[in-house]
Amino acid sequence: METTPRRGRPRSRDADARIVDTALELLLDRGYDRFAVEEVATKAGVAKTTIYRRWPTKDHLIVAVVARVMDQVPVSYSGDVRADLTRYLGEIVGGLDRMRQVGRTATAGEASAGLVAEIAAAAARHADVGATVQEMFARRNALVLTLLQAAKEAGELRPDAEPEVVFDQLAGALYYRLLVTGQPIDTTYVHRLVTSALTGAAPSTGEQEKR
Repeated sequence: METTPRRGRPRSRDADARIVDTALELLLDRGYDRFAVEEVATKAGVAKTTIYRRWPTKDHLIVAVVARVMDQVPVSYSGDVRADLTRYLGEIVGGLDRMRQVGRTATAGEASAGLVAEIAAAAARHADVGATVQEMFARRNALVLTLLQAAKEAGELRPDAEPEVVFDQLAGALYYRLLVTGQPIDTTYVHRLVTSALTGAAPSTGEQEKR
């Protein structure tokens, strides 16, 4: 009986995880400019070709690393949208803080764009990297929008509040500070930002009483 020949070797999830974990460790230590796929391959115990079959350039690999980090940030609705958003944004700020310090010497509270700017540049250089970055953020944003929708249905937001607009106010402000103004992003700012966004979306006293 004839069988169809298999093309190539099956992709190993263990190898993928080992490569990404090693890449994260080296990225945090070396920074974007000194990050080398060859060193990742050596420390992960794989051939360079194994990495390049999965991620054609170091930009592709770095985006995969950032996606792994972002996916580790939990998103869920607890019944207190203010606490949930403050917690989530705090985690995001922590991630941004780590990324801005990658391979750099930075003062605490300083909002140098660091790796975030490099990823934005990579997305501009490679159409497929740009698509991957968009998919990464779309996947994460969908979780936050679900949280906001749940808060809306629970009466914590006005009936006409738009989750997308509320989230745009939060995320947009963070990345504007990071990439444009360079102003500090700290816990105090996160609390002020969440308070401002929710004040505009909160139901009136009458709407709360009706529920």
